[in-house]
Amino acid sequence: MSPDPVIPTIITSSQGGVPVTDTQSAEQAAEALLFGSPKDRLDFYRKEIQYETAILSNRTNAYLSAQSFLVIAFASSMANLNPEWGKLFTLVVPPFLTLLGMISSMHAWPGIRAAYEIIDHWHFKQSQLLHSQPAMGLAYDDSPLFCEHESSEKGYRKSLLFSMRTPWLFSVFWFLLGAFSIYAQTTDMAF
Repeated sequence: MSPDPVIPTIITSSQGGVPVTDTQSAEQAAEALLFGSPKDRLDFYRKEIQYETAILSNRTNAYLSAQSFLVIAFASSMANLNPEWGKLFTLVVPPFLTLLGMISSMHAWPGIRAAYEIIDHWHFKQSQLLHSQPAMGLAYDDSPLFCEHESSEKGYRKSLLFSMRTPWLFSVFWFLLGAFSIYAQTTDMAF
């Protein structure tokens, strides 16, 4: 078996007393090609933010659709007036629907949270870029590309609060509905 071939490296220059090889300069050149300019990097960040926001929106929409169907099923099961089996049905089915609503809320939360964290990451990268390149927006007009409000953490986080709070709100909602359904079926309520 022959020994591994030796790949020669050519030292082209030195930085701070450390020699720089062709391999290192090739890596730096490849990174420069990936993002040719700060504008290209900003465009990449913005596209990632837009993509992840669309994913978060889709997850929130699917979650809300599922929850709305569960609420309709819950209300229909509570309105069962069948004299033979209606009492037992309304005692058993609504708590199970409540449990299903709470479980789906717990399962929706990690996906929504993950999308939020990725959006947060790309906003952080965008903010760092804009703070390191303040004159970037001046290439097109006299105002900066983004004002501080648009690139601050507070601005975009407020817009994501609905998606972040929805699973928790529905969990509380389902708990209260479940408690009410059991209470309503186990006590004689005369109105």
